[in-house]
Amino acid sequence: MFPMPIDHWKPVNRRLYKLTLPLALLVWLLPLIAVMVTSIRSTEELTEGNYWGWPKHFALFANYHEALTTSPMLHYFFNSVMITVPAVIGAIALAAMAGFSLAVYQFRGNLALFATFVGGNFVPIQILMIPVRDLFLQMGLYNTLWALMLFHIAFQTGFCTLFLRNFIKQLPYELIEAGRIEGAGEWAIFWRIILPLIRPALAALSILVFTFVWNDYFWALCLTQGDDAAPLTVGVAALRGQWVTAWNLVSAGSILAALPSVMMFFAMQRHFVAGLTFGATKG
Repeated sequence: MFPMPIDHWKPVNRRLYKLTLPLALLVWLLPLIAVMVTSIRSTEELTEGNYWGWPKHFALFANYHEALTTSPMLHYFFNSVMITVPAVIGAIALAAMAGFSLAVYQFRGNLALFATFVGGNFVPIQILMIPVRDLFLQMGLYNTLWALMLFHIAFQTGFCTLFLRNFIKQLPYELIEAGRIEGAGEWAIFWRIILPLIRPALAALSILVFTFVWNDYFWALCLTQGDDAAPLTVGVAALRGQWVTAWNLVSAGSILAALPSVMMFFAMQRHFVAGLTFGATKG
């Protein structure tokens, strides 16, 4: 029995594609749809036990308004901004300089230092919980914005350095040599030649680091106590009551907490895609 020609499989593949793509999309979006529907569900329906049915009464903006006004959500949002923005800027700045040094300069220990950056990304973060907490307690920074800010800068610099070092390594070295021939110093080469060329990579890393730091819950729970330095992720979890949980308020808070990451991704989507695909078609 001869195998079926390839042309006969094309209609089958097309039908399979049309069937599986909407199903996969529905499975992927189902949790988000459930959270969005719950965020506009009234408290009375939740009291009656209507958690999964279609809402009978829509509380379109009431739950969002209540989540913002009856809890310190704006304070949590301010804390998240004060943690995330400096962490992204600090990690990207340090990683850009470190990646430039590892990619351009050949010195003794270059490979060993690069291997350290690589190996640090494979260390489970859970085993660092007690040492990092004790370190910030001894430094007097526990339960402060500085603790989360400095930790995320240190933790994200390793991955960003690995990414940018490989990115800069793909750039033509002749550009650097041409800059030196023209009399440009090393800082001028880095600032005027390298940084403009790695702008897509910086944008992609900024989105990734921003999303990780903004959505971090583990380290926010380990390094803060109370509401003074708590970011938005801890604040959303605090919306749960001791005896009864208002899931509509928790869902509304979760949607509000996710908006900045989504908005930043769509605002920098073009640079993000360009940064991830740089060099993919290089022959």
